[in-house]
Amino acid sequence: MKQSLALRQSLARSADPRAIFALLNLGMVQALTSGALGATDAVRWFYNAENCLFVRKQLKSKTADAVMSHGVQLPDLFDCLSPAEAQRQFTRELEEIRQLCLKLLAPGRLSARATG
Repeated sequence: MKQSLALRQSLARSADPRAIFALLNLGMVQALTSGALGATDAVRWFYNAENCLFVRKQLKSKTADAVMSHGVQLPDLFDCLSPAEAQRQFTRELEEIRQLCLKLLAPGRLSARATG
């Protein structure tokens, strides 16, 4: 993955950009958990400044903004903590991202949007 994923383009035509955002993030969490993607690459590809700004200004969701905040800090864990503690905190951060995404996909939230 040499280029970053531009959320602005990816979510532009979506009927529910927050749901698509959550699903993309769940995929990122899976890739990070399995080791298919490293924390630094995840920031370069997805949790970058351009996408963070887009989420803040366009999605206008504190939950989505929190997802990006957790994603941005992932590589820093390995710079400032011992390897064992960094791995534990990395796992916690990924779980937090996952929980926030599930909150964005809450059944009542999606069904209300689909009918209205």
